[in-house]
Amino acid sequence: MEYLILGFFTGLSLILAIGAQNIFVIEQGLKKQYVFLVCIVCSVSDFLLIFLGIFLFHFFHQYFNLAIELILNILLVIFLIFFVYSKAKSYQTNFHFNADIKEISKSDIFFKTLGFTYLNAHVYSDTVFFLGNFSKNFLFEEKINFGIGASLASFLFFFGLGYLSKYFSKYAQSNKIWKYINLFIIIFMSVLIIFVIRETINLL
Repeated sequence: MEYLILGFFTGLSLILAIGAQNIFVIEQGLKKQYVFLVCIVCSVSDFLLIFLGIFLFHFFHQYFNLAIELILNILLVIFLIFFVYSKAKSYQTNFHFNADIKEISKSDIFFKTLGFTYLNAHVYSDTVFFLGNFSKNFLFEEKINFGIGASLASFLFFFGLGYLSKYFSKYAQSNKIWKYINLFIIIFMSVLIIFVIRETINLL
């Protein structure tokens, strides 16, 4: 159960960060256009990529020697530090949303959502590399629970973001709300950095 909770909060802290994909989800909520379609495409995509990363690191972990594992952990720490730094740097940033309503077909929205998801480099670093690497030393059942928790966070986040922006647009566009979210990300990821550094030291 603890790995499900860990996966949930780890996945949530990754996708909470404001970016092109999340802004797109908010805009579609504000426009009340195909909100369910956008949310389900984003959520299912995250689910597939999360478990892709977990299984890649699970099945290839047996080929990792100590040197490779150390390198992966060091890369993970660097990634986390850069991630926290970017969140801290953008803490005072004001975000702008475009709520202009334009007629657009369901297929256009579908492919546009796929573009915002799969053409975004961060989605691969966050889901495939980070979550897969972070869970590489878990037992198989723990990895499954971790992946379910992270996927559940994605589903709740995207549907919450889409439908809350639909019904409470003034709050979804609030820069103050996103600053609180960024502060949560900075604190949580800083704790994870300490965890990974301790794990790396134990390998030496």
